[in-house]
Amino acid sequence: MTTHVDIEIASQPHCWRRAAEIAEARTALLPRTGERVAVVGCGTSYFIARAYAALRESLGGGETDAFPASDPTPLGREYDRIVALTRSGTTTEVAELLARAAGRTPTLVLTGVPGSPAARLADAVLDLGFADERSVVQTRFATTALQLLRAGLGVDLGPSVVDAELALYEPLPASWTRHGQFTFLGTGWTVGLADEAALKLRGAARAWTESYPAMEYRHGPIGISDPGSLVWCLGPVPPGLADEVASTGARFIADAVDPVAALVRAQRLAVALADRRGLNPDRPRHLTRSVILAGAR
Repeated sequence: MTTHVDIEIASQPHCWRRAAEIAEARTALLPRTGERVAVVGCGTSYFIARAYAALRESLGGGETDAFPASDPTPLGREYDRIVALTRSGTTTEVAELLARAAGRTPTLVLTGVPGSPAARLADAVLDLGFADERSVVQTRFATTALQLLRAGLGVDLGPSVVDAELALYEPLPASWTRHGQFTFLGTGWTVGLADEAALKLRGAARAWTESYPAMEYRHGPIGISDPGSLVWCLGPVPPGLADEVASTGARFIADAVDPVAALVRAQRLAVALADRRGLNPDRPRHLTRSVILAGAR
């Protein structure tokens, strides 16, 4: 059975090409070099915010902090801009933060629904409706938002698109879905991607997944690894890490592709694992497309 999430995962290279075009055409809306920026989101969007924040700083774009939208910290600090990521534009915490920022700090929203409450509250909007999703589990909206922001930092998305096409074409080893425990690792800006990969397996397949900065994995988390584990590093692999994982008996994976393309492969693993477990990834347990809090103002 082909699910909505299957279709949305497969569409990512096309979405990323459009993101690059938008980044070029709407450069004036994106954070400028040297601006002090706060990036906010919830769930997947928060993990993407963290990845972007770390990448922007590493490329010399300027001081960039990432916060869950439920954290009011950005409103008490001096920022040149707040960037909010929200697929539906209806998430309560995002809308409330934008409302409180009005008249205090310029705001930019990246959303799949340009007529949503969050979009109406923002000073500027980047419409990613072409990457919106029917599935509850986020895939293409999150990666497209990140790729647009990467392009805004001057990153050439061409190699990433090619790598994603490869990640979609190559069959996943069937043995990967036979593992019972999964750990995702990242370094620098890919730590956020590792957190997002783990979230995908939890949401779609109810899998036991953990995620850590790669260098922190040695400081305790490695104790959970055994022959039933799969340890996957997105991005550069610290020296000696592969050998340390091998010593536990766990399977070690390190993609040579662009880290966002590696996340596409992890999304595919989440769907394959759900299928193996007899689960429908379009109907994740306890999850909804948007979190709207009762009694919210």
